[in-house]
Amino acid sequence: MQQIDLVKNDIKLLLKDSVLAVISSINLTTVSSAICNGGYKEVKVILNVQVPEGFDETLLHKRPEDFVLSSWEKFSLKNSPFIGMITAANVGDFSLATKSDGEVSVSVIATAGVDHGESSGEDIEVEQIEGTINIIVIIDGNPTDSCLVSALGTATEAKSAGLKDLDVRSRYSGDSATGTITDSIVVAATKRGKKFNYAGPASKLGKLVGACTREAVKESLQKRGEYLPNRSFFDRLEERHLSIERIASELSKVKGLDLEERAIATTFARVLKQEPFLVSMLMAAAKLDEDVKKGLLPPEMGVIDAASKDFGEMLNRTFIKGKAHPNRDKKGEKNVEVDLSPFLKQVLISIARNVLSRNNTENLK
Repeated sequence: MQQIDLVKNDIKLLLKDSVLAVISSINLTTVSSAICNGGYKEVKVILNVQVPEGFDETLLHKRPEDFVLSSWEKFSLKNSPFIGMITAANVGDFSLATKSDGEVSVSVIATAGVDHGESSGEDIEVEQIEGTINIIVIIDGNPTDSCLVSALGTATEAKSAGLKDLDVRSRYSGDSATGTITDSIVVAATKRGKKFNYAGPASKLGKLVGACTREAVKESLQKRGEYLPNRSFFDRLEERHLSIERIASELSKVKGLDLEERAIATTFARVLKQEPFLVSMLMAAAKLDEDVKKGLLPPEMGVIDAASKDFGEMLNRTFIKGKAHPNRDKKGEKNVEVDLSPFLKQVLISIARNVLSRNNTENLK
């Protein structure tokens, strides 16, 4: 069993038998979205319980409190009021961040898995739930009730900011993720010391909550080996729902490119590993396409089709040696049949016509 003192003599963090527990000798005032005893409660125990692999999901969703209760009993705390959260993430990969400014201290414990990352507001169809982000915020201070709710909002914002820092993507759309479909947050306070009325991101308390939450969420994900900052460009493409296979399928439609899909995929992967500049161009194109999707392109860029074509032609002029092939066929018709977002489409066509076309199948051996 692992034990960490969060607030000396009063609050400790325990890890035991796939259960992460915050245990307090004093009452904690909490507001939470916890699945078991959530809402506004006075408790002494906060549980984050890992669901074992193969557990009956139907039973879990019908009566989740039974599963949490069985874990609660392991700590012999039957007379202690509690709240409980559930996760499929490994609670042993928890991350703890603590900060203090002398008047108040904040500790944030996070467990994170983003197999079902999502962008709130998009159309989501769930088949099986795996992974979630659970956050416990402990405030050794005296926030008002409204301040406690504000702290929950700040922690939620900081969670999303942490996901953005790592460029976590929605499983369902490839857009930037704001969380997962089953996230849960608990904010608990000792209610002692100086009173705090505000916990927004710019307030004294909110700054501590935001910084700790952002740090803990990011660290927990990286402990799991998920969304590492140095992951490959090909992983970044997959996360955007752009597999090499899909790209190769679309590039096979480019007129004048005499390579089959398999050859295109293999050659494309090899060329990108050899030419960092092309990766930079593709990353820039992907960002521009995200802005196109959101309607964020500034008017100075003009018409999207013309701007994206100019972007592709820039690659021809600045990188390709010798005579570059423009992004049009011999009859002057655009490659409209290539079904990709506009900026990526033009950059990939430039790469296909000026780089991939120079390679032949002998290079694949």
